[in-house]
Amino acid sequence: MGFKFSRRRMIYGAGSAALARSMEIQAEAAPARQWPILEGPDTPKLALALGDGGAPLPANLRPADAGAGVSNGGGRGAGRGGYGGYLEPKPAQATSPPDAGNDRGPGFRAGPETYERVRQLGVTHLIGVGIAAGGGPWTVESVRRAVQTARDNGCVAYNAMLDAPESVRHGRPNRAKDLEQYIASVEAAGKGGLPVVEYNFYAHRAIEGYYETVGRARAGYTGFDYDLELLVDPQTNQVVNPIYRDENGKITEETLKAFPNAKKIKFKDLPPLESEGAHNLQEMWENVTYFLKAVIPAAEKAGVKMALHPNDPPAPISRGSQQIMGSVDGWKHFVGIVDSPANGITFDCGVTREMGSDAIATADWFASRKKINHVHYRNVQVVKPYEKYQEVFIDMGMNDMFGVMKALIKNKYTGSIYPEHPRAFDADRDRVAPGRRLPGYPGGGGYTGITYSVAYARAMMQAALESV
Repeated sequence: MGFKFSRRRMIYGAGSAALARSMEIQAEAAPARQWPILEGPDTPKLALALGDGGAPLPANLRPADAGAGVSNGGGRGAGRGGYGGYLEPKPAQATSPPDAGNDRGPGFRAGPETYERVRQLGVTHLIGVGIAAGGGPWTVESVRRAVQTARDNGCVAYNAMLDAPESVRHGRPNRAKDLEQYIASVEAAGKGGLPVVEYNFYAHRAIEGYYETVGRARAGYTGFDYDLELLVDPQTNQVVNPIYRDENGKITEETLKAFPNAKKIKFKDLPPLESEGAHNLQEMWENVTYFLKAVIPAAEKAGVKMALHPNDPPAPISRGSQQIMGSVDGWKHFVGIVDSPANGITFDCGVTREMGSDAIATADWFASRKKINHVHYRNVQVVKPYEKYQEVFIDMGMNDMFGVMKALIKNKYTGSIYPEHPRAFDADRDRVAPGRRLPGYPGGGGYTGITYSVAYARAMMQAALESV
């Protein structure tokens, strides 16, 4: 068969050869992509609290008892339950296993199966690990024990919560003595091998403003409303519990009858508690400055990074007190009080949006300055910044979660990322007793919700590591 030479064939052949050679050169220059993209020393690490691992099903709900005819006593407002309180368990599930709560709640006891459920999600880094039983001062021995227990169960104890002493937060005369114990605990963390200590610095945390809202397909979301109507015991000024609500957030008649002597009051009008007092912004800045100047040099010397969680909810006034970490400007001022790698924040992209700020720009500002020592990764829908919003599924809301992850990756953040505040799925409502998941946190979910959030966060991280 003959071959007819032409100028077009010549140009086509030369172009094809050049293209093929170009592709060969590119292939030689670029290393082959490794898949799956895994966490390592140069990447962030997804982290969970042990309580996120949930607990085994109660004996009466295991498959052997599937035909026992146990019915759901309160799934979506049935019986005396309702939106806003804790959804009721199945009747025979009144007593949950001792490790059904979370690592911060009462009675929590983590067994090997709890660690296993965390690791089944591909997570090995633990936050909020328990150090000292009963909340006493940490010792080198107690820290090492927690670190070793995590290691024995295939995990890394990365972070533990140690709130600033109440006397320091409220500026009381005994604060110097209490701060000595706190500093000793931070030093023990360093010697015992715990990299990060997280803490809060609230005058009062505005959790009374939380209530459950109705999400997609009637999943549980967590709302916050500065104008939320509450019932208060006139003798103690404490909010009565549980307060059940209908789907519109209104207190049910059943709840009103259960507390006939309680008075109605909006969250924003709650008076200060006698045990806390009321504190203005200047006082709170003075108190945290006192804390930082004493603690941060000791933490830096011990090789420990401190991570202050922002005020959440970021209500303008909480029981008569203002909030130092209730704005991005406040966060920036905070990290500049003592300029040290040990002085950083827990960057919470949910709180950032709750305050009406851009989560990507905020992540970029703090990560570029190495001021993020822990991350809370969640999404929200905001009606009015600071005052009215709801926490929603991680894949919906106002935050560009991929953009947030890319900002962290771009700035070479290698710390922990917690996909926190899971939503309440029916799969968890059917098996979790009231209040066991996160006490005081209506609309919060359990292991099913955590699984969903972890999977989403891992996809975002892998995509960001591939694209940035």
